[in-house]
Amino acid sequence: MAFGWKLYGDGKAPPLGEAVAPDERLSWPLTVGIGAQHVVAMFGATFVFPLIMGLDANLAIMMSGVATIIFLLIVQGKVPSYLGTSASFVGGVAAIRAGGGDSGDVVGAILVSGIVLALVGLLIQAAGTQVVNRVLPPAVTGAVVMLIGFNLAPVAAATYWPQDQWVALATMTFVIVVSLALRGFWARISILLGLVFGYLLSLLLDATLGQITSFDAGAGDITTRARVDLDAVGQADWFGLPEFTAPSFSVNFSLLVLPAVIALVAENAGHVKAVGEMTKRNLDPVLGRAVFADGVSTVVATSVGGSPTTTYAENIGVMAATRVYSTAAYYVAAAVAILLGLVPKFGAIVNATPGGVLGGITVVLYGMIGLLGAKIWKENRVDFANPINLVPLAAGIIIGIGNVSLTFTDNFSLSGIALGTIVAVAGWHLSRALAPAEMKAALTAETGFPAGTGPALGSTGGHRVDGDPGGADPSDVDRGAHRH
Repeated sequence: MAFGWKLYGDGKAPPLGEAVAPDERLSWPLTVGIGAQHVVAMFGATFVFPLIMGLDANLAIMMSGVATIIFLLIVQGKVPSYLGTSASFVGGVAAIRAGGGDSGDVVGAILVSGIVLALVGLLIQAAGTQVVNRVLPPAVTGAVVMLIGFNLAPVAAATYWPQDQWVALATMTFVIVVSLALRGFWARISILLGLVFGYLLSLLLDATLGQITSFDAGAGDITTRARVDLDAVGQADWFGLPEFTAPSFSVNFSLLVLPAVIALVAENAGHVKAVGEMTKRNLDPVLGRAVFADGVSTVVATSVGGSPTTTYAENIGVMAATRVYSTAAYYVAAAVAILLGLVPKFGAIVNATPGGVLGGITVVLYGMIGLLGAKIWKENRVDFANPINLVPLAAGIIIGIGNVSLTFTDNFSLSGIALGTIVAVAGWHLSRALAPAEMKAALTAETGFPAGTGPALGSTGGHRVDGDPGGADPSDVDRGAHRH
């Protein structure tokens, strides 16, 4: 099913205990309203992460709509999801920028990862989820997600926070308070609310206290300037195409972002499981198709300079709150996102976001990405008393966080996230192969599954990069911020 939705009842909101299925819809006015909620839910993270990665936020918004349509068509409307900007690539992109790469290098490297992700999706669809579970058990997946997040700490501390430490502190505090004090939908968009708060605060400080003298990431030095520069907003057109960037390819740069594929496989599995629980349908048979669709969407988005994509838990939260799982609402949301991408003035406003505001947001987001690795360990009861889990993963995490490098030639080296992931994955399997029988047996006793496999991707208690563990109340999915 792609189009041709059946009208649910009389087209009004479902009563308590009832839900609108993916192949159903409410009246078109209500469907448009639900679609607008999905746009707001995905909006904050979808343009914050492109800003952090140095990519065009306007283009990212537009391509998120295109990616969502591609995803829905490939999964044949069975998995209602919105595809926004993925955070899993932020660490690798920071490494590419630090290595002298430009935006063309960034999107080229991510495009390669999109191809790999699509191939992994085909493998899952053909061979079943157990193949992936054996290669990427929960212990390893958690370690990779953790090192991806914590590797970014120097970026928040050295690039964004010093631009305006007080605005950064105020924005961070606001995000924390809002995510806990508010409930439901408003808590889910705490990052967006924090960005608006920081933006307005910066404008107020410019008007009352004048310019600031601090580190300027653009100039790479200490300068005196306004916190918010709106010159580009006045020069931007109201309607027009965003600026496209052609990808360029490098083996070194591609390796820096490739570990994000591991996080995306786990993330998609968690989302498919969450949607399956809410819609009361077994969606495991389409997991491979969903991963493939995410990979294809990332390839399409980055081929014109857009951001990598992933399914968004924020939008799953909207479905849980409204009990409307209609894919018609997602098509509406996608259309709205595409139209927003055709407003350059909107993009200029987004691109003028002060560095101090991003500083307050990134210290929360980067830390959350890292802690989601620990969440995977906790949900899967990973036992670190077992040296198979402890020793290789400890080494991989420190290599990733510390940005340790291994140089092979003048033109080729591995470092940070890429090297840490290789050590975590290869080291874990080597340790398991060499370990005595009692340590291997402990892995089986730990999870109840064959040694090292863990619960199947998409099963209850399986690899969840965000949202609640399998079996939790779907209305609680991702109550505070975004991870991808």
